[in-house]
Amino acid sequence: MGSKNALRADRILRELRQDGTISVVQLCQVLDVSLATVRRDLQELEDKGLLRRTHGGAASIEPLFYEPFRHDSSFQEQIERYADEKRRIALAAAEMVLDGETIALTAGTTTTEVVRSIRNRSGVTVVTSTINVAMELSKRKDLDVFVTGGFLRGDWFSLVGPAANYAMSQVNVDKAFLGVNGIDAEKGLTSANNGEAAMNRVIVNQAKQRIVVADRSKLGAVATYRFCSCNEIQVLITDAAADDAAIAPFQALGTEVKRV
Repeated sequence: MGSKNALRADRILRELRQDGTISVVQLCQVLDVSLATVRRDLQELEDKGLLRRTHGGAASIEPLFYEPFRHDSSFQEQIERYADEKRRIALAAAEMVLDGETIALTAGTTTTEVVRSIRNRSGVTVVTSTINVAMELSKRKDLDVFVTGGFLRGDWFSLVGPAANYAMSQVNVDKAFLGVNGIDAEKGLTSANNGEAAMNRVIVNQAKQRIVVADRSKLGAVATYRFCSCNEIQVLITDAAADDAAIAPFQALGTEVKRV
């Protein structure tokens, strides 16, 4: 895609991430281009596995691995909690991914949104220890995916244990997007599961840049297993409703805080 085409593609995918579906007519108005141009753009994006064309428009690619949990109330509650905030955080995080980079993501709902939001990047490799992320990315023809292997922790589709940790330790990554159960300026980044905490620690070790993606409910919270100090992270992306008092301790440590 040329630069103008790439800008249109970014806008199309951003609209889809916000609303889930959009019509060709709406896109013509938003982009100020012809029906033929919109249809051509949609075809190119579908060929890359970035959306699904529908009669008269397009729809975002639906996650296909959550189906067995559709009626699991506790799982759905976690998916839906702060859903809008997570999407905004994820979009801001995905904008940080550059062509040719290798990125890693910890398990979690916000980090899953990050990888769904990556658009129009070439030569990007995603390293994941999470089965649902790998399954969703199997539809993406524009990304390479490395899966660690290991023992499956079924609650959140994460792969843990010595084999998973070793595989991760053999990959150097440019950026790590870290989900947390809690992040506290003194207690650091914490997880509720010891196996995931061990994997997260390896991801931190292997990354040049560490970016925390966490809605405001995680700020100041502390879970059982610490995997990283706040001094080791460079960026914290949280939602716009996080108040000044909540983010001040991280800014005092020199962390760049983005509220979106």
